[in-house]
Amino acid sequence: MPGENTIIAAFPNVSDAQAAATDLQAAGISRSDIYIETGADKSTRSTTESTEGGITGWLKSIFGADDSDRSEYENLVRQGNCLLRVDVDQEDIGTVEEILNRHSPIDVRAETGRATSAKGAKGATDAIPVVREEVQVGKRQVLRGGVRLYSRVVEEPVEEKVTLREERVRVQRQPVDRPATQADLSAGREQVVEVQEFAEEPVVAKQARVVEEVRVGKEVSERTETVRDTVRHTEVEVEQTPATSQGRFDDSDFRSDFQKRYASGGVAYDTYLPAYRYGYEMASDPRYEGRSFDEIETDLRSDYNRRYPQSTWERMKDAIRYGWDKVTGKARATAG
Repeated sequence: MPGENTIIAAFPNVSDAQAAATDLQAAGISRSDIYIETGADKSTRSTTESTEGGITGWLKSIFGADDSDRSEYENLVRQGNCLLRVDVDQEDIGTVEEILNRHSPIDVRAETGRATSAKGAKGATDAIPVVREEVQVGKRQVLRGGVRLYSRVVEEPVEEKVTLREERVRVQRQPVDRPATQADLSAGREQVVEVQEFAEEPVVAKQARVVEEVRVGKEVSERTETVRDTVRHTEVEVEQTPATSQGRFDDSDFRSDFQKRYASGGVAYDTYLPAYRYGYEMASDPRYEGRSFDEIETDLRSDYNRRYPQSTWERMKDAIRYGWDKVTGKARATAG
């Protein structure tokens, strides 16, 4: 039995669609719930589809009598794109969307019948996740350097002065002329007189003494450091869309302008709808009352890029201005 929801996505070529189908089967989606339409005779279709032939019959089986959504998909197929449809139960929608978006489908949307785009499914609640980053500050030990001690023996010359005493024997001969005495005669016998000479010389002795001790230790101190960083969080801005007196926004003029200006490029109307609405709302904003579009274009560009970061001003400028002119043109006509 097919799933109660249908997801349909458009791909630029059949190989991307087939790769997505392969991943879907690997995730547990039954092959009988996956259909690929290329517009060619060899397209894969459900055997229970409408008997009307071609891409038109295949899309009628999905969208019924809703010509607007069906024509968008028919145009995509005629331009060479490929459609992939998946019948899926409610609990498998998230898995299927993640797999389809992984293969970069073209962003198209269908709201009638059981079909949705790869961005959502009928019956599922659209939700914007609100994300907030938190700072978690911890500590880790890092090496900041240190002290290493080396011990080695170094020789260096030293010099000291010392006074040394030295003896020398001096022999003197002194001529005399006197009568010899008995003592002189006694001294004439054989005798030996010896006188020794002494001298002092330096004697070096060394003694090692400990004169200093080098000790290594650590001092531990604590300090408080302020850690500064930035965290991100999601801000969801809720904006009211304009409505007619009957309480329903009338975008028929916008759809008409889209068909003339952008439809031939194979882009979905919903891609440009936010730009039309933005111009419409800004023209009704009291801040810009009585001012021309050219005068405030710089302010509008900055605000638009902030609100729609995935879009581009240059691409959407004409649609924004058309929405602006719808309001300012009416005001001028009333004043006239």
